[in-house]
Amino acid sequence: MRIIIDGMGGDNAPSSIVKGAVDASVMMKQEICIVGDERRIREELRKYSYDPAKITVTHAEEVIESGEAPVKAVRAKKKSSMVEGIGMLKKGEGNLFVSAGNTGALMAGGLFILGRIQGIDRPALAVTYPILTGGVSLLVDSGATSECKPNNLLEFATMGSIYAEQVLEIKKPKVGLVNMGIEEGKGTTVLKAAYELLAKSRDEYGRLRFVGNIEAREIPAGVADVLVCDGFVGNVIIKLTEGLALNFFKMIKTELNSGMLSKLGALLLSNKLRGLSALMDYSEYGGAPVLGVRGAIVKMHGSADANAVKNTILKGTAYMEKDVVKNMENAVLELEEISAGE
Repeated sequence: MRIIIDGMGGDNAPSSIVKGAVDASVMMKQEICIVGDERRIREELRKYSYDPAKITVTHAEEVIESGEAPVKAVRAKKKSSMVEGIGMLKKGEGNLFVSAGNTGALMAGGLFILGRIQGIDRPALAVTYPILTGGVSLLVDSGATSECKPNNLLEFATMGSIYAEQVLEIKKPKVGLVNMGIEEGKGTTVLKAAYELLAKSRDEYGRLRFVGNIEAREIPAGVADVLVCDGFVGNVIIKLTEGLALNFFKMIKTELNSGMLSKLGALLLSNKLRGLSALMDYSEYGGAPVLGVRGAIVKMHGSADANAVKNTILKGTAYMEKDVVKNMENAVLELEEISAGE
């Protein structure tokens, strides 16, 4: 098994990518191949002690920058670290591709180079969402497909359930449809039709453990393990949560530094606050899988540090070793039956 990583993608490349890869290599048996500017990558590698049999470098002379138009960049920069890496995945030269680069380009590259899983209409970007009781939920979609049809939401639920069970190790994951109310008749025409499909998958086929509609305020409490929504709604949820968490900790820091008694209280609470901060830290949970393409691709946050890179690599091993993409392909055959006549 071999993991391919985009050495030039993200704000902190290649330094954080290389450091994270070295740290991960000590904790795993699989080989890691870093794709990118070989001179710069080897300069970073010289800073560390590592097993050269476990970390290799493949040269790619171009880089897709964060601000580039995704489709144009993928088509024009065929020698970029991202395109080369996805191409290696397609040719069977690796089993998982990881990148912190341009999200749109990664999605476009996955579709153009690998293609969709047969029967899947739209891909989805799934993000792990930390919940207050510990652990995570999986939010599908978080930005890949902003406008969905009912069958797309059924696809997201099915792929998300398989990923949650096989990679996140959540037994019989509960699926919730993000809506404006919990009642069955709530929401848009698309959401009402999606509800019917999800309920049919549960009641007639036993595929999904669908728990019905859920409201946004219920998400942090972990009422569902797989949160299904279109990419527009999912992206708003993620960014609102990030903003709230960031400002919440800023407010706490300001209050706890406002006087001598407050500073003493801060000292006493320091361990608890560090634990709460770790609970909400995206770098602890690995990256976001691109679901629906014919290959295992994981997107890291653009500002991923070495710890995030390490955790993404380590937690991505189950994605490739359990052949999750193949399991999703098999599950799609049943989706066609569920959607028939809708």
